[in-house]
Amino acid sequence: MDEIQKTSQFQLGTGTDGVQKPCIWSSPEGGCDIKIGKQIFCNRSLNMKNILAVGFDMDYTLAQYKPETFETLAYNGTIRKLVHDLGYPKELLEWSFDWKYMVRGLVLDKRRGNILKMDRHKYVKVAYHGFKEMSKEQKVHTYGNTLIRDSFDEPDYALIDTLFSLAEAYMFAQLVDFKDNNPDKIPEAVGYARMYKDVRAAVDLCHRDGTLKKMVAEDPGRYINEDTTIVPLLKMLRDSGRLTFLVTNSLWDYSNVVMNFLCKPHVLEGNRTSNFDWLKYFDVVITGSAKPGFFHEDSRANLFEVEPESGMLLNTDNGTPMPQVGNASPSIILKGSNGSNVPCRVFQGGTVAHLHKLLSIESSSQVLYVGDHIYGDILRSKKVLGWRTMLVVPELDREVELLFKLRDTRKQLRLMRNERDEIEDQIHHLKWSLKFEELGSDQSLKSSTELEELEFKRDQARISHQDAQRACHQEFHEVWGQLMKTGYQNSRFAHQVERFACLYTSQVCNLSMYSPDKYYRPSEDYMPHEFHILPV
Repeated sequence: MDEIQKTSQFQLGTGTDGVQKPCIWSSPEGGCDIKIGKQIFCNRSLNMKNILAVGFDMDYTLAQYKPETFETLAYNGTIRKLVHDLGYPKELLEWSFDWKYMVRGLVLDKRRGNILKMDRHKYVKVAYHGFKEMSKEQKVHTYGNTLIRDSFDEPDYALIDTLFSLAEAYMFAQLVDFKDNNPDKIPEAVGYARMYKDVRAAVDLCHRDGTLKKMVAEDPGRYINEDTTIVPLLKMLRDSGRLTFLVTNSLWDYSNVVMNFLCKPHVLEGNRTSNFDWLKYFDVVITGSAKPGFFHEDSRANLFEVEPESGMLLNTDNGTPMPQVGNASPSIILKGSNGSNVPCRVFQGGTVAHLHKLLSIESSSQVLYVGDHIYGDILRSKKVLGWRTMLVVPELDREVELLFKLRDTRKQLRLMRNERDEIEDQIHHLKWSLKFEELGSDQSLKSSTELEELEFKRDQARISHQDAQRACHQEFHEVWGQLMKTGYQNSRFAHQVERFACLYTSQVCNLSMYSPDKYYRPSEDYMPHEFHILPV
């Protein structure tokens, strides 16, 4: 973990007018001791002085949804679609959603109806069939007795790597249990994989008919957390000379509602509000981007400009406005955060090549993109383009706080594990002696008795260690344990974070606590043979 940051609160930044001037970080905590849950953690060195443009996803990045209301809304809508549109039993309408049950990083086995948590080597460590925990023997029989390692990828598996997927994962587990316990109510021909496909179809129906977006638009505060730090953060980045952009899969009408809520519309004369005031904090906004396909430069997706007032789509020639009939303006001119008039252009669709051209980006390493979805935001932008990346992991705030709280417990677990290893080494030595060394009858009897005592001691140590380790993991989550760990190994989710995110943190606003010119450096890597030699 990065050490707590202590630096000066003032630094020189180059404003959007090109003039260097002193600027103050947008957070009052900037440059002071930063709480561990709000720190930014670094996997790969990143010098912010080399970053010319900072981009953001919207949903679950700038906008943090309330799972107890938003995900429940999506869950209830999906259930209704399953019953009324896809013919599932009406009993489903009585179901409820436990929004705390599922976590990110899980893998759904569509064919078998199992939910899996695995380590970075893709070994299944925790597995449930529906809501029924699978035994060690069942896990080994199902996933450990094959000549060729399973990749655990589509089409037989579904990856739960975004917070939007938690409700459908929970619903899938409910359907698996329902089918097993009520075989007469779900046709035999409808297997687990078909049920998952139906859940996905129902989710898509909910999004297509606009019900979810309408409910959020009517009362954003019920479904989205207020965050007064978003505007100061965007101002700080722009005052430091960076370009800012938004790339979201949401369409313009919904994006405008959400961003208006986050940035609070400017009140004009007569108590009227400016519905597009938030656009002044961005240089380019791209809605309906269809990520991750957006990140493929060879994509042929068309780029349309959005007329904010009407939502009308205007043709462009690779981002260049095409002549329009009449007086429709292809872009809206707003007051910039530095007081100057700046054109903020809104688009729909397109590809990353269009974005590079619009921002005049010459090298992909000059872009930092902040998102919440490993596959939709981070993997493609990092692996295909070489953009610098920051992953938002809201669960991290609580995770690191618990890690700090349980640091003595975790030390004790290591000692208990070492004790197990020492006892097992003694057992192996005694067994070897009894098998291959010529011992007298008295010595043989003594060694046999000692072996029995050691085996009993080993069994007791193993049970104590396993119970203590399970209790420690249940502090993080009763069912799935620590987000970033499975036993002593990093979880598959943690492995993906390490591979594809240059930086990761709990909230996007944590950027405001650091200098916009900060040089992020990772901690030193250690291999197992170094731990007992070098200070860690």
